[in-house]
Amino acid sequence: MLNRKNVHYEIELYEPMRNWLHYYLQNKYKGYSVITLDSHAERLDRVLAKYGICIDLAVGVDIQIDVLGIVQKQNEIKIFFIEAKKTALTLRDLGQLWAYCKLIDPEEAFLFTSMNLGSLDKLLNIFLREDLLDFGKGKVTKKMKVGIWDISSNAPDMFSLIPKL
Repeated sequence: MLNRKNVHYEIELYEPMRNWLHYYLQNKYKGYSVITLDSHAERLDRVLAKYGICIDLAVGVDIQIDVLGIVQKQNEIKIFFIEAKKTALTLRDLGQLWAYCKLIDPEEAFLFTSMNLGSLDKLLNIFLREDLLDFGKGKVTKKMKVGIWDISSNAPDMFSLIPKL
């Protein structure tokens, strides 16, 4: 059951995460047009349509990404996801983002929490199950990135990030 209190509480993370993603994408994709937005309140297909982007698998599917990034150069478009949590992370949190990644295949996807890695800490750091982060189509395997959001610096704690950037 979704705890509405936590959803509203997460909202304060969206703008700092959007700012971080914008800076990250501008540095990584020089020469590309970069758009980042808080997209938590609208379905992904509707947000993308505003920018003339249609991903067939997203149409009519209830996917809501907290923070969305789009980079574009001529006909090349890449999208980026951030899911934000203010609670200890769970396998359910990872599973939600994984399902979105399997359907949409973004260039990169991040799961950030301002609390701690929760049960994912054991899975990823002790059992070393980074394979749980895998997604992608064809021969290219991408990995979701999981980490702690440092609210004092408004950036990911790079030491907590799995896998490392």
